[in-house]
Amino acid sequence: MKLLPLALSLSALAFAPVAVLAQAPTPKPATTAQEPTKKRAPLKRSAAKAVEEVTPIEEDSSVSLSEADLAVAQRVYVGKIPCELGAAVEITPARRQGFFFVQVDKPRKTRYYMHPVESRTGAIRLEDPKRGALWLQLGNKSMLMSQKLGHRVADECMSPEQLTFADEMKRNPPRSLLEPLDPPPGVTPPAMPAPPGS
Repeated sequence: MKLLPLALSLSALAFAPVAVLAQAPTPKPATTAQEPTKKRAPLKRSAAKAVEEVTPIEEDSSVSLSEADLAVAQRVYVGKIPCELGAAVEITPARRQGFFFVQVDKPRKTRYYMHPVESRTGAIRLEDPKRGALWLQLGNKSMLMSQKLGHRVADECMSPEQLTFADEMKRNPPRSLLEPLDPPPGVTPPAMPAPPGS
């Protein structure tokens, strides 16, 4: 009988290390090179601007231009075009026919790769769908709009040709849509009916 308690106590001692190991916390693996490193501090605005200026713009090769688009591209004013508030937009033809680099210098230097898009109004319209920008060239002024931000980046931009056109519009304003048309020569306009009670 004395052997049974002795056997039980010996077996308890034999299995004790196994029970302790089962309850012990598992050690954490050593750090490896695959773990994410600390995040870098964001670039200062001047450094980010310098990087953006030297980074080449991706040319979208999936866009194909029609003959009408190429005809519109020939009417785009190129060169440095002054805008309101001291801003300026510079338009230069790209290597690919009908495409343009459009760069604005204020509020910060930004570049776009644009191509003509058909317009029902007759205005010259260039778009950069990747960056969400639109250049709209009218007879008397042009503007650069950010469709992503929902506002104008540059407004009242006038090339020399547009400045001349705007001056001509001031000297000889176009007829208002609300004014009646002049009758053709030799046709007398119908008489206005007399107001009732006269």
